[in-house]
Amino acid sequence: MIRFQQVSLMRGIKPLLDRADLTLNPGDKIGLIGANGAGKSSLFAMLRNELHPDGGDIDFPSRWRMAYVAQETPALDRAAIEYAIDGDVHLRQLEAELAHTEAQPDSAEIGIRIGELHGALADADAYTVRSRGEQLLLGLGFSLEQMELPVASFSGGWRMRLNLAQALMCPSDLLLLDEPTNHLDLDAIIWLEDWLKRYPGTLIIISHDRDFLDGVVNVIVHIDDRKLKRYSGNYSSFERQRAAQLELMAGMIEKQQRQRAHLQSFIDRFKAQATKARQAQSRMKALSRMEELAPLRAAAEFSFEFREPLAAPNPLLVMDAVDAGYRIPDGDDNTIAKVIVKGIDFSLQTGQRIGLLGVNGAGKSTLIKTIAGEIDPVNGTARLGKGLVIGYFAQHQVEMLRHDESPLWHMVKLAPTVREQELRNFLGSFNFDGTMVTAPIKPFSGGEKARLALALIVWQRPNLLLLDEPTNHLDLETREALTMALAQFEGTLMLVSHDRHLLRATTDQFLIVAEGRLQPFDGDLDDYKDWLFKTKLAASKEAKPVAAAAVAAPAPVKVQVQVEAAVPAGDRKEQKRLDAQQRQQASAQKKPIETRIKRLDEQIAKLNARRAGIETRLASPDIYDAANKEELKTLITDQAYCARELDTLENEWLAQQEALEQLG
Repeated sequence: MIRFQQVSLMRGIKPLLDRADLTLNPGDKIGLIGANGAGKSSLFAMLRNELHPDGGDIDFPSRWRMAYVAQETPALDRAAIEYAIDGDVHLRQLEAELAHTEAQPDSAEIGIRIGELHGALADADAYTVRSRGEQLLLGLGFSLEQMELPVASFSGGWRMRLNLAQALMCPSDLLLLDEPTNHLDLDAIIWLEDWLKRYPGTLIIISHDRDFLDGVVNVIVHIDDRKLKRYSGNYSSFERQRAAQLELMAGMIEKQQRQRAHLQSFIDRFKAQATKARQAQSRMKALSRMEELAPLRAAAEFSFEFREPLAAPNPLLVMDAVDAGYRIPDGDDNTIAKVIVKGIDFSLQTGQRIGLLGVNGAGKSTLIKTIAGEIDPVNGTARLGKGLVIGYFAQHQVEMLRHDESPLWHMVKLAPTVREQELRNFLGSFNFDGTMVTAPIKPFSGGEKARLALALIVWQRPNLLLLDEPTNHLDLETREALTMALAQFEGTLMLVSHDRHLLRATTDQFLIVAEGRLQPFDGDLDDYKDWLFKTKLAASKEAKPVAAAAVAAPAPVKVQVQVEAAVPAGDRKEQKRLDAQQRQQASAQKKPIETRIKRLDEQIAKLNARRAGIETRLASPDIYDAANKEELKTLITDQAYCARELDTLENEWLAQQEALEQLG
């Protein structure tokens, strides 16, 4: 059991905790949440005994073994698999002692000690440790071949995966994970979620991934108002409980304010009258004793929206027999083509909302870069529609900002002719105000830098958004704001993300990159999860090294209602099972069509409203004045665009309805 008793903590002059109490039970899986700077990482540091509270006590069993992810990874020549196994410190100590003992001159005592050490190694599962290490690294996205490479050969993000593998290799009673999904992609996150569900000890996770928290934790601890508040259930349950608390507290405050006003009114009226003086004094005491209820502070909401695209070609782009990849110099003024995704025949239509799936290294980012024009096709042609405006958020977009410059400098660079006040107002809508607007962004948090990168994209009014892991540095609040903004975005979207909540809420179809090909994935994220586990199982059984991206492509997940063989008349139970299975299959087949129809309804309603506004303005006599010539031209262009788009959307709506009717 972990107990926080009256714990207070200061960082500099800022109080993080003030006489906070909390009890956590053995085996609890806890999600630790709170605003940036609330003290989540400091709480971890106190548990690791790296930071001491200014007051109070933190108590948990001294015999507990603790594991956590190291933040630094030295550039070692040690093989990745050996580095991961190093996480089992006790095992490594036994191995070192055995090697030292075996080097001693033979004696009866030495022989006995060697036997004891072999027994201890067996108890520590030494003879399965390499297999366990390989399973961990496969789950985290390493191929068998990569496991033999030195640690120094990996990038920073991959070294953090190795540190995570060390923490998971360590037998522990308490596991502390601080943003473990930050350096993982979707397939590794799904694997980690499954691993943590089976972890037998006490787990505390700091995470901004709500789906990940929902899948793993059964307790939420919220750092709020310098207290530690415990909620039973996962993150979604916490949100419901928190909303109910806010509503209840608002009602209690309103009731108390009425009571206070009533008491004050009586005092004001009668305190000067001798006959009522005693009663007035009594009410004054009651008023002074009434503790003023402090409202529960809801997190300050942040929201933004993508500006409506001015127009959009249809199709936005067409790729014919495109090979996506890189040309690498060979040293003789020539280049060698390295194809990652081959034979791409792809047309991107207005209004599509695509989630791009695929295991790590399959080529998702390469494809996005090719569509964005960041790299040229190795072969084939990509034709862009006239008027296409791309908003591209790269996986490392934050690093591409000028860290010695301010948010305002970035905006002026983008819009040099726009008034400074207008740019300041725009940045204010992204929570950049006061001195932040003109301060260098170097000391900004990763989330603040990501928010600036999003602001720069929003300003450009894109009609095609290409987003490659846009949530990497975002907290829960900003992720939710991005989700809402993308759900209402009027243009076309292609998204790569490990955030399943974001994918579910903003996309309505999936494509997958696998075996070097781009193809439809006719299923949902649960189907994708099933496929990932199958491919990882196949990879773990391979006797020879296989690259993580070279797993077999998924079989199409098209759901069809099949007519089964006749069932004997007496077997009603089996017939009912088959009927239920057919209903389930039919429902699954309807789901993507119904989702698309719903999206089409929303788009048609918005376009109709936009067209009505245009027609209202065109009915105004002053629009035909010479001074409004440019506005008139824009209105006529927009009117034609709306008519064209409505025609396209309505035709698709009819086709989808017909498909739905055919399914019954």
